[in-house]
Amino acid sequence: MAGPWTLGLLCGLLAAALAEATLSSPAVLSLGPEVIKEQLTQKLEDHNATTILQQLPLLSAVQHRSNRKIPLLRNLVNTVMKSIIWLKVTSASILQMQIQSLPYHQEMMVKIPLNMVAGLNTPLVRTIVEFHMESEAQALVRVERSNSTSRRLVLSECFCSSSNLRIRLLHRLSFVVNALAEKIRNLLVPALPELVQTELCPVIKAAFDDMYTSLLQLMTVPIPLNPGGLVFDPMFLIIEEDTVRFYLEARVLNSKGQVTTWFQSSEMTLTVPKLGNTSSSFVIRQDLVNAVIATLLPSENFVILLDYAHPDVARKLKLSLQKISKQVADRLDNTQIVKMVTRNVPYLHLIPGSSTVAQQIVMDIFATDKKPHPLFTLGIETKSEVQFYNEGDRVMINFKDISSDRIRLMNSDIGVFNTNLLKDAITMILTAELLPNQNSKLRAGICMPIVKALGCETASWSSAQEILILTPDSDF
Repeated sequence: MAGPWTLGLLCGLLAAALAEATLSSPAVLSLGPEVIKEQLTQKLEDHNATTILQQLPLLSAVQHRSNRKIPLLRNLVNTVMKSIIWLKVTSASILQMQIQSLPYHQEMMVKIPLNMVAGLNTPLVRTIVEFHMESEAQALVRVERSNSTSRRLVLSECFCSSSNLRIRLLHRLSFVVNALAEKIRNLLVPALPELVQTELCPVIKAAFDDMYTSLLQLMTVPIPLNPGGLVFDPMFLIIEEDTVRFYLEARVLNSKGQVTTWFQSSEMTLTVPKLGNTSSSFVIRQDLVNAVIATLLPSENFVILLDYAHPDVARKLKLSLQKISKQVADRLDNTQIVKMVTRNVPYLHLIPGSSTVAQQIVMDIFATDKKPHPLFTLGIETKSEVQFYNEGDRVMINFKDISSDRIRLMNSDIGVFNTNLLKDAITMILTAELLPNQNSKLRAGICMPIVKALGCETASWSSAQEILILTPDSDF
């Protein structure tokens, strides 16, 4: 029977697993097998993995294997070895690796095919005897819990099995040379996997660790906003089949670098879609997108000399007021002023295939610039379409087609009237002043270095229920 300590430990582990399973982070970076292969292949090149293969000490390995034979066979093999001047790899390449999901939780297998040609020089023949050697290094990648909370991706095992080894002579020569080559081949069958494991596996592990470090650095690069900034940090990660998912927390900073909002786990749901035909995705929760837009578009006051800035809109407003009262409309002159305040920051609402932003505006209409009090004050609820797209590694945001969904009379010096009579004029003012002003602040876009760093020249944004999704336009 399990003791109280064991039961307590199991309960604690189960609670932690359930907590992580229901945890909703503000952003998730999903990397499919194509990204992992591309990144690891590049790191293997950086670590000169093919050079390591070309420098494999085949001759000493074969000699070592011959010394492990029983005495009678050892003498025979030593006689063979005396016929060899040199034995080495003349060319090597690493073929396209494969990533295989495993039935075990939080693990996957990386298979790295190796292609080599080895040359054997012997005085028995004037030409070099060549072997074509095909092998495969296999590495187990898993999620390791480094302490009570954090997890990291590790390459825990690397090995090379003789079952995946293929060695054949490229050219048949004389009977004596072919017999010699067959004996060397028999020694290479056990020796080559050992060489790959001792010489190449440490390089594979170093390349993997380097790749993982680079990915973490990429995720944590501060993203400048104007003003302020955005910083992501990994919370935890999981392996789901052949996909690695990094769950990130986010901090929104002000212009002084101080944290204004810290997004961690939340009761808000975050459904991460499967990658499907895409190689990666970056999913951002709606409340984080709203916080970014709020940083870019803080509350603001507008003072507009309507006749001077937008004479057509001024005429439209006067015509609309005439429907309410001709006497009130006649009080407007060419110094009339419109004051606007964006009462709350824009609120983004994401639904499948569409994005809209709602704002609350307070608008005062003054008959002239001499009047201390407005004719009336309106509370306006607006809605606009939001467009997300990429230019290089920058996310571009644009508002369009603003509408005045609700107009409420807050104060009035001209009595109560039907505010819908002003709807067209109000929409024209918002279109002429609010939209251009906000779009000018959004025009610089938001730098997202992760787009190009993952090999995506272009990427697209799409919306789902309360999430924004970045996916590459073309795969590897």
